[in-house]
Amino acid sequence: MRTDTSPPVRLSNYRPYPFVIEHVQLDFLLEANKTRVINKMTGKRSYGEHALMKLDGEDLKLVSIAINGLAVPEDQYEITEEGISIQMPVDEFILEIETEISPETNTQLSGLYMSGGRFCTQCEAEGFRRITYYPDRPDVLAPFDVRIEANKAAYPFLLSNGNPVRQGNIGTERHFAEWSDPHPKPSYLFALVAGDFDVYNDSFTTISGKETPLSIYVDKGDSQRAAYAMDALKRSMSWDEDVFGREYDLDVFNIVAVRDFNFGAMENKGLNIFNSAYVLADGQTATDTDFEAIESIVAHEYFHNWTGNRITCRDWFQLCLKEGLTVYRDQEFSADMRSRAVTRIKDVIRLRARQFAEDAGPLAHSVRPDEYARIDNLYTATVYEKGAELIRLLRTIIGDTAFFAGLNRYFDTYDGQAATIEDFLNSMQLSTSEDLREFARWYSQSGTPVVSATGTHDTIARTYTLSLKQKTEPTPGQTDKKPLPIALRTALFSNKGKRLTTKLNGNSDDEHLIILRDTQQDFVFTDVSSEPIHSLNRGFSSPIRLEDGLNDANRSALAAADNDPFAQWEGLQTLARNLLLDMVGEEDQTDRLNAFIDAIDEAFTAAIDDPAYAALILRMPTVGELILDQAEANPSSLHTARLKLKRAIARHMESSLVATIQHSETGAFDPSAEAAGRRALKATAIDLLSRLHDEHSDRISSSFHSATTMTEKLAALNALANIEGGSQSGEYFDAALTEFEEEWAEAPLVMDKWYSVQAMSVRQDLRARLQRLCARPDFDLKNPNRVRALAGAFAMNNPVAFHAPDGWGYEFLTDLILKVDDLNPALSARLVTSFESWRRFSADRQIHAEKQLRRLDDANLSKNAQDIITRALALSSN
Repeated sequence: MRTDTSPPVRLSNYRPYPFVIEHVQLDFLLEANKTRVINKMTGKRSYGEHALMKLDGEDLKLVSIAINGLAVPEDQYEITEEGISIQMPVDEFILEIETEISPETNTQLSGLYMSGGRFCTQCEAEGFRRITYYPDRPDVLAPFDVRIEANKAAYPFLLSNGNPVRQGNIGTERHFAEWSDPHPKPSYLFALVAGDFDVYNDSFTTISGKETPLSIYVDKGDSQRAAYAMDALKRSMSWDEDVFGREYDLDVFNIVAVRDFNFGAMENKGLNIFNSAYVLADGQTATDTDFEAIESIVAHEYFHNWTGNRITCRDWFQLCLKEGLTVYRDQEFSADMRSRAVTRIKDVIRLRARQFAEDAGPLAHSVRPDEYARIDNLYTATVYEKGAELIRLLRTIIGDTAFFAGLNRYFDTYDGQAATIEDFLNSMQLSTSEDLREFARWYSQSGTPVVSATGTHDTIARTYTLSLKQKTEPTPGQTDKKPLPIALRTALFSNKGKRLTTKLNGNSDDEHLIILRDTQQDFVFTDVSSEPIHSLNRGFSSPIRLEDGLNDANRSALAAADNDPFAQWEGLQTLARNLLLDMVGEEDQTDRLNAFIDAIDEAFTAAIDDPAYAALILRMPTVGELILDQAEANPSSLHTARLKLKRAIARHMESSLVATIQHSETGAFDPSAEAAGRRALKATAIDLLSRLHDEHSDRISSSFHSATTMTEKLAALNALANIEGGSQSGEYFDAALTEFEEEWAEAPLVMDKWYSVQAMSVRQDLRARLQRLCARPDFDLKNPNRVRALAGAFAMNNPVAFHAPDGWGYEFLTDLILKVDDLNPALSARLVTSFESWRRFSADRQIHAEKQLRRLDDANLSKNAQDIITRALALSSN
């Protein structure tokens, strides 16, 4: 067990940096094994007469250091593993530091590294310190000028932040390029790329009439596959002008796609760097889910230009200020580009799958925590997805007018600065009479609130009293929970399905906004002639778990009548969830099962004109979701119950499902939301039919061979992978895998899908199959995409196998983590989070999981991984 853990970083210890950096000049002489970096910082002391100048640095070779042109004696500075401390003898200075680094040996993919023979950077959160000595913190902002020199033949494109200044040749073999970013920025937003690419070019004319060249740099031969990303970028730029009034502010905008990248993308000012998976797409190689992700992530990184770049975060505790706000913006963009109802449901599914699980385990933390051990491990669903929900909740509580007025005030006041949550809320407070001090608790209190509801109708008084209670369970480090302001969009329906117009607090409407502020409150509706059925948290207006107090008959009635798409879908999901949990027991649930199937069939028939929504109606809660509702969870029994339910639905709707999968897309590939909805419904139909054992394996195999899009092909391949029982389907599956590999062996992003399909399968040979996949020459531990495609898909999306009762799934993942950690600590830590819920499972599984966590704990892994391991092993305060 490691005992030399570093002390945590605490919000209460924040102090401003004692020096102001007024300008940075960076010169790069690029070589794969020895790059020289000359860093010239102009600045002055801001406070502290005798304060040492501490600069962060990691894995750097110091060549020289000078202040105002004079070399600094060795006894005037000290180098440690974390950086350098310099005795600064003057109040105003030009500090020049030259270092050497080795990009080709930088497998961490943090700082300056090589990807496919090209130079690339990733500096968020603390990667810039792996390039040069610098105050690598988000509250130190400065304009950067950059000069890059490199071999001209090997690296014809030399890119950095900001605007191009000039370029030219140096002799016959080398050349240079100079870039200037006039906007002060923190070091985490620095970017540099050098290499050979194909380029997809376009332009965008801003609202003020400025034509801005746009370029996407991709692998050779892939330029046309960047067309959709470019279209998404242009739509994002136009949408941000129309909805938020934000115009782009540089002369050019560039995106570079690289395959070796730890994240989805990075918002570096004027030079976004993307994982290739979120740029490259066409109908033959990418699924509709890929297209949705590209649209969303391109928008997200572009929107960061204002919410993250122009206004950044004062310290990393404020990470949600840029990420939560920007996720909210990209979700709103996606809702406007596609179906708002379908987009909202998908957002909630993602929130529940990752963030609710995070809140329920040892890794729970508040949206803005009080402390952290490793900043890389703070990039979580809580910061991103729950952070976005808080922005949406704030808008719901204070209203659109106040929200946009406050947001514009925030932009105007803090442009060019590093801000805090308090700065943001204070900007909003000036626009509303709502006291936001209570709302601020959402940022400091971890855990998912549970709201329980009961209703009482008074026939004589014609009133309906809705009694609400809220409770948040203890989480690590927080045992005392205070009530939060919870906004619930609420409607009342008659037992015949009519939405009622009622009065609440003197306001007459057919939908009311209720704000639960205390632990328990009653809300009295008047003019209610008969006992109603309440529909709560419509549109998922607050990020809570709801115990609605309704019975199956009430929920079925709402599912048939509710005009709020999310509420209708949620009613069916609640019916399914409760039924599945009860099916795990021994009692016969035949009557409930049949009633539920009738409700599903009725809702599906009503939604058939909206295929994307109809597909969601047929979606059943996943094993991963059900785990949160079962004490001493048994994924195998949950899977069995879920399989039985899906089989019953498939049998009942067999003829209509067969008719659905016989439809094929014709003509040129259409990436529109409408066409994607048709393909989503077909994929859902194929999945349901695959639950009827081998009965439709011929049809599913034929669908694989006749598929004209990757969405259809992958849907059939996934279905073949998950047919349980029968040898024929196994033969079809192996034949389809062979055909798929033969066609796409030279397309790494497509082969990642091939790996994932197998990692998520329920075939009996899965354990041996995973071992064979790990032994393949194209399984590269240095490539995060490939590791995530196998290990991530297995651990996060195959709970039955990962949580196998004999523990082999835990052992398999642990073996991989031990191999990955030395190469890429950030990736290793992400994989370790798969153990976050281990205490929720049956006793035998807990024993096996703890054994592997102890094994990791004894292995002296990276600080990133060790942070997760330590928290996972800590006794829960729940």
